[in-house]
Amino acid sequence: MGYSFDFQSISFGPLWDGLIVTLQLTVAANLIGVVLGFPLALLIMNRFAPVRLPAMLFVEFFRCTPAIVQIVWFFYCVPMLFNVFLGSMTMGILALGLNLMAFNAEAYRAAIQAVPREQLDAGIALGLNPLQRTLHIVLPTAVRASIPVLLTNGIGIFQQTALVAIVAVQDLMYQAKTLATETYRPIETFTIVALVYFAVSFPVSQIVGYLERRRQLMMS
Repeated sequence: MGYSFDFQSISFGPLWDGLIVTLQLTVAANLIGVVLGFPLALLIMNRFAPVRLPAMLFVEFFRCTPAIVQIVWFFYCVPMLFNVFLGSMTMGILALGLNLMAFNAEAYRAAIQAVPREQLDAGIALGLNPLQRTLHIVLPTAVRASIPVLLTNGIGIFQQTALVAIVAVQDLMYQAKTLATETYRPIETFTIVALVYFAVSFPVSQIVGYLERRRQLMMS
């Protein structure tokens, strides 16, 4: 059976609209994950068990269940259980953002544990209280050390946005499925979509590699 690649028959308008939605999902989820991941990491490291254990359970739930299950659960179960009705886009952002928040919390936790004790001692010597030491010493150091992992997690979320198509969010994958059905050109359509995901992900992966190499040189 032969195949004829005819990319001229593909309308790029819907794919462009879908890419914009995908990027919006990615940016919003990354804002949630990057900003809230750090306080979650602090909760995980808290010595008070009633604070630490729920935070650990939250992280393990999102790390140990498939993202597609989390998306479907938010979309179908949250309205039924809590009588909260949000748009599918909002549900997708929440599901992806909380998922990323859990993974980023682990990245922050590892970075926090790697903060040199001398820096904390210097903060104590300067008379900084625990909150000031966290904001002025731990946070900047942990964020710098976590950047490669945060970028990697962020690009992973960009790729996982394709899962929200299952709940009718009109992202890149949703538009691709619709376009492939309407034009009977699945090969061309999904080839283009794959190239788009690659074009966005590959440069970020190269930046991550560069940052990792630079960090290793600075530590050696």
